[in-house]
Amino acid sequence: MAHSSRFPLGVMRDTRAWQLQVWVSFGRAVFLGATGLAYLPGQALDRAFMVMGYVFCLSTVFVLSKAVRDTQKARLAGEAETPMWRAVVWGSFAVAMGLTLWGLLRMQVDQTYKAYLGVSWLYLVTSAFTLAKTLRDRHEADLADALLAGRQQALAERAATPSQG
Repeated sequence: MAHSSRFPLGVMRDTRAWQLQVWVSFGRAVFLGATGLAYLPGQALDRAFMVMGYVFCLSTVFVLSKAVRDTQKARLAGEAETPMWRAVVWGSFAVAMGLTLWGLLRMQVDQTYKAYLGVSWLYLVTSAFTLAKTLRDRHEADLADALLAGRQQALAERAATPSQG
């Protein structure tokens, strides 16, 4: 089947504007969360607990994002998944989120400050999920482009080689 030049083969990619917006949003979330934690009144132990909670939540977001995408790809390919890994990933995310929420609620600080920390924490988590998806989409598009380029090169080489028959 001939390929029409009106419809070039390629992979849909996120626009540069979207990628910039995702990075700016993530940077803003990190800045707002860090600012809130840096000026957190109270005991140093509370501040350390909240910093660890934010970091643990952030790291589990990236692991969970990858695990969800890998599970989806495994199902599409008809491969078996590892149920225990899924339990560990989801459990880690739930524990990180739960302990951070618990620490936030038990802190002896003004309710307005708690609200600020809570909103900045949730903003960080949601923007990290979006960043993880954007980075993974770009990686998969790069792989698809490389595969397509390799196939096109092989077809061109095959067409250039005189057939022996």
